[in-house]
Amino acid sequence: MTIFKDILNIWKSDNLLAQAWDDSIKMLSLSNDIFVQSIQYFNSGENIDAVKALKKEDQSVNDYYQLVRRKVLTHYSIDKPPVETSGGLTLVNMVVDIERIGDYCKNISDLTLIKSGPMDFGELRDDIKSIETEVESRFTKTIQAIQDQDEALADHLLNSYKKMVTKVSDKIVRKIASGEITLNDSAQGACIVLYARYLKRIGAHLKNITSTIVNPYDKIGYNQQLIK
Repeated sequence: MTIFKDILNIWKSDNLLAQAWDDSIKMLSLSNDIFVQSIQYFNSGENIDAVKALKKEDQSVNDYYQLVRRKVLTHYSIDKPPVETSGGLTLVNMVVDIERIGDYCKNISDLTLIKSGPMDFGELRDDIKSIETEVESRFTKTIQAIQDQDEALADHLLNSYKKMVTKVSDKIVRKIASGEITLNDSAQGACIVLYARYLKRIGAHLKNITSTIVNPYDKIGYNQQLIK
């Protein structure tokens, strides 16, 4: 049983909750745009002024976060009495994850400003490219799954997260921490470790968002396989 699918029709007749839903989708799309730009700038190390401007976009994400919470709270404050509350709680839960993604994108921009020049991933180039591509793809698919309430796509994203994101990130960190590979610049090594972790955490928050489609409220954020 899904969370949103059963209540979206109710929300369409409620102005505040309908607005909150639309705002959350805009917030997710904005976060996607910021994410794509943040990894581009991190790799190139160019256009520092644009990176600084991108960091400020996180405030727009925070504004959406506060707006959605305020609209949901206002709805339940004036409802008589509320017919159901799990949908609103789930929506608030979802925007918390989107806001956290914005924070991690800002962290990536901070790394871009701290390091000098383009990144040299050395032997880790393929692994880094793999996790970047995977998380970027998951962002697009998460938006699609949420908008379409696509349970099959949500299941796929949840069940493949560990293999496609967690294991790749952990492998990158392990190779550096264990000394399995040697990087010419220790500062670059530190940046790569943090970058891999940020990508993993962004992927994890996307997983949480996707889980709202297929999981009951108390199981949001967990793999569907764990609750069957």
